Amino acid sequence: MKNYQITQWCHHWIQNQVREGDVCIDATVGNGNDTELLCSLVGAEGKVYGFDIQEQALRAAKKRLEDAGLSERAELFLAGHEEMDRYIEKQLYGKISCIVFNFGYLPGGSHEFSTKPQTSICAIEKGLSLLKKEGMMSLCIYSGGDSGFAERDALLAYLKNLDSKNYLVILSSYYNRPNNPPIPVMIVKK
Repeated sequence: MKNYQITQWCHHWIQNQVREGDVCIDATVGNGNDTELLCSLVGAEGKVYGFDIQEQALRAAKKRLEDAGLSERAELFLAGHEEMDRYIEKQLYGKISCIVFNFGYLPGGSHEFSTKPQTSICAIEKGLSLLKKEGMMSLCIYSGGDSGFAERDALLAYLKNLDSKNYLVILSSYYNRPNNPPIPVMIVKK
């Protein structure tokens, strides 16, 4: 088995989920790593919607997609992830195959711009309503002194209380890593 970092671990599950022609959401575009993966998986007939509140992030992601020849497969929005439902066409509600989140701050960016517990939980709730049956949500939860423990704790409390009749929540752990390692979580809509 590979020595998986959190994004590699989540990408493993995303690659098993997403098929050509699917519609997906990158709820926290960042530098476009997940957006690029999703665009490569959905193929020419699929679509990826991406959201970020930082123009810097969207510029980097747009360039990354252009360089990879994938920009036609994505629509990127300068908007918070909690607003995703305002940008997704009504006919796609309940048809999204995969939604990807990375909670924390933009790698290499200002730490003053980070996700917040209230908007992150709101975004998860909206995302769950957009997912199709057997759709998957991937969450990378980063925490620590500079990204906060409040969001991690709020997200974990929220996820623990999701109705097990409707959702399967799988939380993994880098159990032997020091210094508050990230937490990968997968949610499958039943």
